[in-house]
Amino acid sequence: MRIQKNDVPVRINVPGAIARQQTNFGDASGYGKISGEYFSLGAGTDIAPLLQGLDGDLCQAPHWGYMLQGKLIVTYADGEEEPVSGGDLFYWRPGHTVKVDEDAEVVLFSPQHEHSRVINHMLGKMGG
Repeated sequence: MRIQKNDVPVRINVPGAIARQQTNFGDASGYGKISGEYFSLGAGTDIAPLLQGLDGDLCQAPHWGYMLQGKLIVTYADGEEEPVSGGDLFYWRPGHTVKVDEDAEVVLFSPQHEHSRVINHMLGKMGG
């Protein structure tokens, strides 16, 4: 799920302040601590090979975030592809991979335990 800033419903609009809220933007039930993450990803980056060996060969952590700039494609286990571009607010459900079309700067909020497991797996694949 993704949404452009201007498509997020305005809840408060007074001089000097606009508050927008998209309700039902993913489900965090059953997750503990959340980590804040900032990713800089170069065009052509495809994380699929680094996910091999995980359940379904996919990242199984959900992510909520904001794409500062760039463009990427998220592909889910069911084959659905979702483009994400600069200015998008998004939720990526578990069971996905990412390929970067244009250099991207991304802010993510993820369940700490689940995503640390994925990052550690990726580091192992890179020999780190």
